[in-house]
Amino acid sequence: MENVAINHWAVVVAALANLLVGAIWYSPLLFYKAWKRENNLTDNQIQQVSPIKLYGISTLLSLIICYNLAFFLGDAKTDWVWGTTAGFLAGFGWASIIFAIIAIYELKSWRYILINGGYITIYFTLIGFILGIWR
Repeated sequence: MENVAINHWAVVVAALANLLVGAIWYSPLLFYKAWKRENNLTDNQIQQVSPIKLYGISTLLSLIICYNLAFFLGDAKTDWVWGTTAGFLAGFGWASIIFAIIAIYELKSWRYILINGGYITIYFTLIGFILGIWR
């Protein structure tokens, strides 16, 4: 543990990237309509959610995710290639797969799984890249 080097600014930027990636991924330009339909949500329901609470909790949880990955990538030999690879492997191989398993038991559609699993994979890959390049 004594050789772990964490760039806290990189962790914060990676956590905030969650908001940016999510805003694009779940925007009307990409998957908003399909995501909303797969979750049986209405615009009215979405508008009733407190943005401060939603973004506050999301940012806090993203910080936890990013610090967790930063500890795994804390070795001095980590570079952007390994960071990106590790981020992809964590996002696709762990997070998206367990998300898919849970969603299958919840009787969710494959469209739902692919929309959210795709976001998870892209986001983790980006976290790994940021943490790997910004040593």
